[in-house]
Amino acid sequence: MSIQLFSLKGKRALVTGSSQGIGYALAEGLAGAGAEIVLNGRDEAKLQAAAQSLGVKHTLAFDATDHEAVRNAVDGFEAEIGAIDILVNNAGMQHRAPLEDFPADAFERLLKTNISTVFNVSQAAARHMIKRGAGKIVNVASVQTALARPGIAPYTATKGAVGNLTKGMATDWAKYGLQCNAIAPGYFDTPLNAALVADPAFSAWLEKRTPAGRWGKVEELVGACIFLSSDASSFVNGHVLYVDGGITASL
Repeated sequence: MSIQLFSLKGKRALVTGSSQGIGYALAEGLAGAGAEIVLNGRDEAKLQAAAQSLGVKHTLAFDATDHEAVRNAVDGFEAEIGAIDILVNNAGMQHRAPLEDFPADAFERLLKTNISTVFNVSQAAARHMIKRGAGKIVNVASVQTALARPGIAPYTATKGAVGNLTKGMATDWAKYGLQCNAIAPGYFDTPLNAALVADPAFSAWLEKRTPAGRWGKVEELVGACIFLSSDASSFVNGHVLYVDGGITASL
């Protein structure tokens, strides 16, 4: 009976930025737990390739930074196809530069891509979830929600904001039956981190800095996402779950 707490059978999950990397892995994992998946991305070709690879029938191409486009897409899907029971806000970007030289336009892109997308898609989906009295929102935060590292101060600021926005969502929407939480990955071997993975000096530093002694594998995020998307987390709200090999626990 207890294993049924983690079942997502009969649920539909929209995962933003899911044509590659962490989003793709989370979509695949949620599907394995029984959820019907809706893939999202801006690149239609990459989106269709991911859908074919995963055997997913629903895709929803929209730019998550565009508030009106997001609302139209989500409202249209809800009207034509059906309910979005689970939302995973995974869309994000990185830009590395010394803070004193950080380009202003790159800073604005980080704000739009890492924070505005979470607000836009969550608001659009929550309006429908609130009417149904149920819904799960899982935001992808970061180890940088709690920690800083040289060269990525604006990214750190955006992920700190994701953590606090998650708390705000829970504070406003828990009374309507929604659970809003976040996963905070540590250092994972993904396209976003390709430059770091390829740097022997950084990998050596990371292995020493992380108690687990290695990079994370994207599939190791799946269990946390299933937990936060399922009935197993029915009284978990506003929580940031670090999946980081112990890096935030250790100096």
